[in-house]
Amino acid sequence: MKQKITVALSFMLTLLLLSSPLSAQRDFMAPKNLPAQPTTVSIPSISPLTGPGTPYDSALGQWPGYDMDHFDYVADEYTISGNADGSPYTARLVVRRPADMDRFSGLVITEPMHPAGFAHGFEHNSVYIMDSGHIAVEVTTMGLEHAQLHNPQRYANLMVSNNQISEILAQTGALIKSDSSPIANSGLRKVILFGTSATSRILTDYLPSHAIFKLADGSNIFDGFQPTSNGSRILPVDVPMIQMPTQHEFMNVATAVQDGDEPGNQFRVYEFTGIGHLMARHNPRMTPQLCENKPTEYPLEVHFSVALHHLLQWVDKGILPPRADRVLIDRNVNNDGSLMVLDEHGNPVGGIRNPYVDVPVAQYVAGNTLSPGQDDALSVVCRLSVYEVPFSKAKLRQLYGSKENYLRLVDENLNELEAQGWSLPVYHDLIMADAEAIEF
Repeated sequence: MKQKITVALSFMLTLLLLSSPLSAQRDFMAPKNLPAQPTTVSIPSISPLTGPGTPYDSALGQWPGYDMDHFDYVADEYTISGNADGSPYTARLVVRRPADMDRFSGLVITEPMHPAGFAHGFEHNSVYIMDSGHIAVEVTTMGLEHAQLHNPQRYANLMVSNNQISEILAQTGALIKSDSSPIANSGLRKVILFGTSATSRILTDYLPSHAIFKLADGSNIFDGFQPTSNGSRILPVDVPMIQMPTQHEFMNVATAVQDGDEPGNQFRVYEFTGIGHLMARHNPRMTPQLCENKPTEYPLEVHFSVALHHLLQWVDKGILPPRADRVLIDRNVNNDGSLMVLDEHGNPVGGIRNPYVDVPVAQYVAGNTLSPGQDDALSVVCRLSVYEVPFSKAKLRQLYGSKENYLRLVDENLNELEAQGWSLPVYHDLIMADAEAIEF
């Protein structure tokens, strides 16, 4: 129970940081002594972390049957140490990679561990990452207490302060690209920085440092950025960036920054209809009885991975990602209770489409409520998730006639989306399995 309360309090802190009208003015994660001119970042020392006891697992939320064992991936754990913002630090580094490095794609997704103790960047893209042979690097810059609660002896030396985070991220990226890297001489080409929710805030706090902290040859440390579960205004930088708000953000009017292709403005905003701020499916931290309404089975990972795939293609091969319509906003809650335009089924109109809303079997509502009798500290977990209101069997038969016809429509929709680049073939059978499970 103590661990559950700690996680819940971290979520509440996250929510306060994201919702506060003063959040854009707060600089608690920004380095106090950021140099005025571009500066070569130092390379931290790195050592294998081998014990005592078991490692802390921050990536429990993987697709059942499609976990690291299925893809023959391993997790190597290290400590990295150095100086950041004028003071020493020691952080935990996890490298999730193919056991056979001949499968390595050359592309690395780096993320700071979420303050609540999760590797969401890996969890939210795990099937795509591992199927593609990418490497996921996680650095523990916040949330150290979760690892230390799990194994006080193993992680006793971890020590990071908030104002060191941006510089530690820069040093981590530089380490990955250096001769001291745990994946040195493996064909590395590009490294991007991923964030979601609170770690999107860490990512956006890092952006001023992007122009200052450089590799020894003056080049960029990170080749692209992907902030997700984030709807704040983000100014583009000199590398590609794809921002991905969820329904929790765009239902309240997300960023109006427009897409761009030119140098200094390589930017996309992708709004997938129906998805929530917090992954409910494959989330072992969310018990079925926690929230009053049934958490959706809608697979957030399917759409996060589309954005990640386009970003990696952009930074690695220069392939311009498609542009997308935003979710339609009418700014009128009196007509349907939402600032968004809703269709006849109560789902958003516009945005990037998918079979869950184009061939719907439910309404997807962002913002659940805590079940009576549950710990109030966990209410934020429900508020950040999406619940579904399933259609009756009578309505399903009215809409589709038969299950066979419904499955045909879902398959056709998926094939069209894959051809347009809005769904990845690796998820085709997994999405069809969801459709197969619908009872008429």
